[in-house]
Amino acid sequence: MDFFIVPTATFRVLYCFFVISHGRRRILHFNATEHPTAQWITQQLREAFPEDRAPRDLIFDRDGKFSGEVARMLERLGSELIRTAYRSPWQNGAAERWVGSCRRELLDHVIVLSEPHVRRLVREYIRYYHEDRVHGALSKDTPEGRALEGRQTDSDNVVGMPRVGGLHRYRWQTAACVHRR
Repeated sequence: MDFFIVPTATFRVLYCFFVISHGRRRILHFNATEHPTAQWITQQLREAFPEDRAPRDLIFDRDGKFSGEVARMLERLGSELIRTAYRSPWQNGAAERWVGSCRRELLDHVIVLSEPHVRRLVREYIRYYHEDRVHGALSKDTPEGRALEGRQTDSDNVVGMPRVGGLHRYRWQTAACVHRR
């Protein structure tokens, strides 16, 4: 789990919190706020891990926001807390790669207006990330896993289906036959 910041058009700074599963690179939870308090983070963790089902291991950095009440709550859920070394983002590479992808593919190309705006944008990006974006670490599969589509006929064409922020999903589509009389 980690935070990243997003500036808005009105020069406010929004803190975006997310939890990622390392196994399938799946985003388990996302939210944004202007003021991330310990109470807010604790609530986000409750939403990320309903029914007290936290993962066995949780990796996060040494941000002061993750100490005290947040750490106690995670320990009560039975998670082993693994803190990365100071200024060592490579120790939580899956999370850092997701932030980089989210920035390069979406946030660097839009001007965020508000908290609801960034939530909508990133949630649409997460849907794209889970369903359409292939990952080298997953043998070119998506976190959700999808059936590979093969070309059915010679007349099939590749068509792009627009997704969030100009991203596309590509698939085969059979060209419509026009019969003349």
